Amino acid sequence: MATCVFIQIRCKPGTTYRVAEDIALREIHSELYSTSGEYDLLMKLYVPKDADVGVYINDNLLDIEGIERSLTTMTFKVF
Repeated sequence: MATCVFIQIRCKPGTTYRVAEDIALREIHSELYSTSGEYDLLMKLYVPKDADVGVYINDNLLDIEGIERSLTTMTFKVF
């Protein structure tokens, strides 16, 4: 079973929509929202079963130009 993670993304000023578009073009997310507060985007992502979560996120998301910081929340059980 894939691992569900939520990733909050802070973008450099003026880059949020371009970052969101770059994420959408990669088709790796389940859901992607713009948010208010400390982070600009909230992404729901399913990491493949046999993949290392950190490596997968680093290789498939964090190389997008304009991402300043991220916060990943791992999930364990659906209720």
